[in-house]
Formats: sequence, C-alpha cells, structure tokens
Amino acid sequence: MKVKDISALIESIAPPQFQENYDNAGLIVGHPDDEISGVMLSLDVTEEVIDEAVRNNCNMILAHHPIIFKGLKRLNGSNYVERTVISAIKKGVAIYAAHTNLDNVLMNGVNQKFASKLGLRSVKILQPKVGILSKIQVYVPVSHLDLVREAMFAAGAGQIGNYSECGFEVEGLGSFKPGTEAEPFSGTIGVRENAQEIKFETLVHNHLINKVIKAMLSTHPYEEVAHEIIGLSNEDPNTGSGVIGELETELTEQDFLALLKDKLSLRSIRHTTTGGKIKKVALCGGSGSFLIGTARRAGADAYVTGDIKYHEYFDAEKDLTLCDIGHYESEISTLEIFYDKI
Repeated sequence: MKVKDISALIESIAPPQFQENYDNAGLIVGHPDDEISGVMLSLDVTEEVIDEAVRNNCNMILAHHPIIFKGLKRLNGSNYVERTVISAIKKGVAIYAAHTNLDNVLMNGVNQKFASKLGLRSVKILQPKVGILSKIQVYVPVSHLDLVREAMFAAGAGQIGNYSECGFEVEGLGSFKPGTEAEPFSGTIGVRENAQEIKFETLVHNHLINKVIKAMLSTHPYEEVAHEIIGLSNEDPNTGSGVIGELETELTEQDFLALLKDKLSLRSIRHTTTGGKIKKVALCGGSGSFLIGTARRAGADAYVTGDIKYHEYFDAEKDLTLCDIGHYESEISTLEIFYDKI
C-alpha cells in the first residue's frame, strides 16, 4: 500500500475541498507513491511523534492538526515546526493531515463521533456550508437517458442530505443544424432538425463537477453536448460547522455535566450555569466559540466545545449552559475515525 492509498481513503470521507480557506489539510510531507510500512495515528505531530513512528516501523503519520499551518520561509530548526518537518524528511516519514475538512463533514466526521459518545439523536449540522453545490443540466435523447443518468449518479451526482440518486427530468423538443464538418448522431448536414430530448438536472458538490461531467460526456451520444453548470447558494445539510442533536432523556444541568465527564473521560469542565434542564445539545470539536450565537439561535440548551475565552462566556446570555471541555479532549476521538477507516 502507498501513501496515496491512505490519502484516498481519508479523502473519500473528508474531501480536501471542504476545508476552511485558512487551513492546510492534505499531504504535507512525503511522496504519494512512497510504499507504507506502517501508519501512526496522532492528534498532533511533534518531534517525539516522529521518533515514536520510527520506533514502531511506521513511515506515515495520519494526524488531525497540520504541522505546517502557516507558510514556512526557511527550514533551519529554529522552532518545533521546522524541527519536526526536518526530522520527518530525514527519517522518511510522510505526514498527512485531515483537519477542518474532517470537522466539516457530518458522516464519519469529528463532531458526529463526538455526538455519538454522548448518545445524541437526530444529529444534524449546526451551521451548514453554502456555495459548495451546483446544478448540472444536460439535454439527452430519450434513448440514452438511462445510460447518462446512471453514469452521473455513479460519479457522485444527486446527493441531497440522506438521499442519493436525486434528479429531475422534463421532456421537450430540441433543435439543431449540423455544420459541414459535423458528425451528427442523427439528422442531416445543413438541415435544421428537431429531436425529442429530456432535460436532466441534478445536484453535485463542486469538487466532483469535473468527474461528473467526464462521466456524462463519455456516455452521451452527441458530438456536442448541450449542458449548463449553475452555481447554487443552497445550504448543504451534510457539510458545515458543529452539530446539534437531542439527548434520549432530558437531564438536569448537573447530570448533564456528569454525563460529559463520564463519556468523554474528563477531569474537569469550565462552564456557565442556567439551572435549567438540558435536552438539546450543540457540539463543536476544537475551538468552537464562533458558534456560541448559532447554538443559542438553534435553541440548544447546552453547547460543548473548547478554547472559550473569558469574555465569550458572557455570550451565552444565560440562555444555554456553555461548556469548555478542552481542545484536545473534544478532538481526541478523531483517531477512532482514522482507525475505523483504514
């Protein structure tokens, strides 16, 4: 197995295109075609992690946090980031990171794993992403509709939330006049023709557009295929920041805090208090204070995340129990996602 094989496995559940624009997920050190002797899983990458990987005959590290987050202008070992990268290169250890792209997916994502440990039900994305979907419309002769439609679905088109193979069809009359150099599927050169066609349209994630178009063109009989790609502002229900769900039974605030400590193996929790009951819970692994207002507006009784600053606790406005369990503690289950996938 090669580095690119492990990369492809992770990217099948967390496409790099879903990462935030400030992030640096993906293969950071190493060559895609390098053979793998073993893989070490880690939340972070440090010099000690590189050494541990070597001791365990692992020449690839799969991490959540990218070791290179901002641009490096030199590699002379002046800080732990430079020393870690130098060590990885010298010792032939590849480093791959799945960060906000793994945070931003619902299925097999960081926050879904987080929610499952608390037994939350009806889990959905708290703040869905927009601008990552497009609609593809293509005009197909009736005889080839099934072939084109199935090829597009197989390439990843037609996914809407919990549903797959979603599309819409309407029949109409198309017209065309083949030029002198044309090789028409039907009709006569120089004569305007009419043909019964189906306009088929379906949704596609933007990172799959080229793959879907290639599948469409490979099965479409026309020499020139009339189609449109229309960018959408729709929210994607399966992609975005944080999640929200419900506990099986309503709990007192103290019982909920006890549940957090037990299920997530916590030693302590920094939190606000409302004294109310808790049923609806919002979560975000890592630094999630930017979603406090979103959690309030969504009607959460509690919001659990990490890295909350002093003044941000006031943003809870006594409307919800705001819980800071720690950055590490809220994301360590990422390793379980990696392990289960590979």
